[in-house]
Amino acid sequence: MNAAPKKLLVVANETVGGHTLSDAVKVHADKGPVQVTVVCPQNQPTEGWVVYDESVRDAAENRLATTLAQLREIGIEAEGEVMDPDPFAAVMDSITHHGEPDEIIVATHPETRSGWLRKDLVERIRQDTGRPVEHVVVDLDRERAQATQTLVVANQTAGAEGLLERLKEKAAEGERRFTVIVPQGEQGDDDANQRLAHMLKQLDDAGLEAVGQVMHPDPFTSIQNALQFYRVDEILISTLPDERSGWMRSNLIERVQQTTSAPVEHVVAADAGADTAVGS
Repeated sequence: MNAAPKKLLVVANETVGGHTLSDAVKVHADKGPVQVTVVCPQNQPTEGWVVYDESVRDAAENRLATTLAQLREIGIEAEGEVMDPDPFAAVMDSITHHGEPDEIIVATHPETRSGWLRKDLVERIRQDTGRPVEHVVVDLDRERAQATQTLVVANQTAGAEGLLERLKEKAAEGERRFTVIVPQGEQGDDDANQRLAHMLKQLDDAGLEAVGQVMHPDPFTSIQNALQFYRVDEILISTLPDERSGWMRSNLIERVQQTTSAPVEHVVAADAGADTAVGS
C-alpha cells in the first residue's frame, strides 16, 4: 500500500518566487510524495502612493503564480491561494479550509528585513498549531544574480513587434524574468486586460518567463506601485513615437529616472493594434 502524501503548508509573501523556498520543498518531495499548499498573505504597501485594492491582490496572485510555476519546474504539483494580510491569520484560515498539515514551512526575509520575524511569527505558529514548523530564510537580494528582473511598462504598444524583439534580445543576454504592467486606459479595464493577456501569450510562445498586471491609469503611479510589489532590477518603458505619445509629452521617462535607482530603458514601438491612443 502506498503511503499517504505528506501535507505541507508553505507560507510566504514577498519571498514567494525565491529558489531557496522551492529547494526546501524539494527536500521533502525527495523523501516521498507530498501534497503542497502555498499560502500568500497580501502585502500592504507602506508608502504614500495611491494603491488600488485590486492591484494589491493581483500582485500577490502574481507572486503566488511564480512560486507554483517554479515548483512545477522541479516536478512538484501544488495548489495555493492569496489570503488575509496578517500571516498568522492566513495560516489559521488555511488550516480551517484545508485541514491540518503534517508540517508548515514559513519563508521570511533575513532577520534584518523581516517584519514577520519581529512579530515572532514562526514561534506563534508552532505554539498554536502544535505542528512542526520549518523556517526558511530567503535572501532575494542574493538570489537576484540568478535572474534579472525586468519591469516592462506598456499600454498601446503592449505586444508590439518592436517591444517583443527587444525583450527577446534581453533574454538572450542572460536569464531574465519579466513583469509586465499595463496601466488602465480610457477604454476601460477589458481593453487593458486584453492587451496584457495577448502580450503574455506572445512572451510564453517565445519561451520567455513573464507575469503581468493591469494597474493604476497613471503610468508613473503604476510604476511606483510596482516597485513596492515586485523585485525590480531594471525598468523598460515602451511608448509610441514622441509626437504620438502622451507618456513622452508628460516626461514620464525622466520622472521615473529621477525617482528610482534602477536603470530605465526607453523603447519606441509601433502601435500594437489599438484604434485610438490611450496614453503610451
